Amino acid sequence: MNQLTRLLSLQTIVCFCCVVLFQVGLLRAADQRQRPNIVVVLVDDLRWDEIGCMGHPFVRTPHIDRIAHEGARFRNAFCSTPLCSPVRACLLTGQYTHNHGIFDNINRSKHSHTLKTFPQSLQKAGYDTAYVGKWHMGNDDTARPGFNHWVSMKGQGTSFDPVLNENGKRVKHTGHTTDVLNQKVNAFVKQKREKPFCIYIAHKALHPELTQRDDGSITDPSAAKFMPANRHNRLYTNDAIPRRLNVMDNLEGKRALQRSISGLPPLSRETGTSDEVIRDRLRMLAGIDEGVGMLWKLLNHQGQLDNTVFIFTSDHGYWYGEHGLSVERRLPYEEGIRVPLLVRYPPLVKAGTVIDQFAVSVDLAPTILDLAHVKGDQKYDGESLVPLLKGEQPKDWRKSFLIEYNSDTVFPRLVKMGYQAVRTLHWKYIRYNELEGMNELYDVQNDPYEMKNLIDLPQSRAIVKTLQAELQRLAN
Repeated sequence: MNQLTRLLSLQTIVCFCCVVLFQVGLLRAADQRQRPNIVVVLVDDLRWDEIGCMGHPFVRTPHIDRIAHEGARFRNAFCSTPLCSPVRACLLTGQYTHNHGIFDNINRSKHSHTLKTFPQSLQKAGYDTAYVGKWHMGNDDTARPGFNHWVSMKGQGTSFDPVLNENGKRVKHTGHTTDVLNQKVNAFVKQKREKPFCIYIAHKALHPELTQRDDGSITDPSAAKFMPANRHNRLYTNDAIPRRLNVMDNLEGKRALQRSISGLPPLSRETGTSDEVIRDRLRMLAGIDEGVGMLWKLLNHQGQLDNTVFIFTSDHGYWYGEHGLSVERRLPYEEGIRVPLLVRYPPLVKAGTVIDQFAVSVDLAPTILDLAHVKGDQKYDGESLVPLLKGEQPKDWRKSFLIEYNSDTVFPRLVKMGYQAVRTLHWKYIRYNELEGMNELYDVQNDPYEMKNLIDLPQSRAIVKTLQAELQRLAN
């Protein structure tokens, strides 16, 4: 009888263990089903107002606009460093530039291999991760940690006939780089898989064609040329280019921009970006919009569209002649730091949502991990945007953010113009690191074009003191 009892007890234990394992398996499977696919489309140098859904008067971006119409549109999204390499690290790490250590555009390939990025966390959690496009933290095109699938180019890459490192093998392609990258994206998404995927698409466009040295520096920034696909060469030929009021800025109070620079003309409307350069930028954008449409169609065909978080954004802005500026996009004025940010994910985000709270580059990493139900393994300077995407109105949401830039020698006009700045709902304070007596203060609520520097007014002293303290808090 004791032996029979023992056998029954053993059978009970075995059955119990089987049930537990089965339930664990179901929970894991359910967890995988709940985890969405992630698509991030990052455009190079795209201003916040260069797409249709953000109010551009004639540009045609129907597929990009659809993300906003069926999801959320952020009206106050900003970059934390208006320079390619540093802000790309901000996006991937969720950290400000002074914390992640990619300070500028010189060749920091070695350090970029050590960054702790959100794709690494996703990969550990079972995601199939891919990077397609321009890495641009140095010239190194080899795979970085965190990606199962890697397609990238050296440095800035080229606008036509790119050579791509495809999982360790360099392949030369024919055609416009945007088209080639779109094809590589679709090829990855078409692969059969049983787990969720994350693909980070970093386009070469809208960046101009530049000649780059081995250390990552540019030989002649003034020779930059935007090169769209041939089929788009005649787009917008007869459309009048919109200009903001600050193209007429006489730079009164902007002592840093008034400096005399050997070999360069003073900043004025004549030194700004030409109409045809702007048209070529918008023509390059047409290829990106087509790629978004093709990816949208593919995901819909697979039945995966509504189970995919679709994010569209940019690294930083560009000048259309505001304050007389053109290629020197590194300064913290609104046109350089504001970016588009669109998010579509029907299970969470109501169609047509408009969000006015501040969103910053450093928010991307914690937001994606939150959406994927994955815990990151480091401290983030950013915040998850999920509460805002849900339609909540957190009372303690940020009222300020940090903008920072470290001086380099690529653009002669910007030598010694490294700075730290703080932007609040009402004010922007810019503190230059090396220039004495040239700091700036703008009432961005009443002076949105940043035409009048208030730094020297007696009534500004208390405001400056408050903003200096906030800047110190954010920079630590």
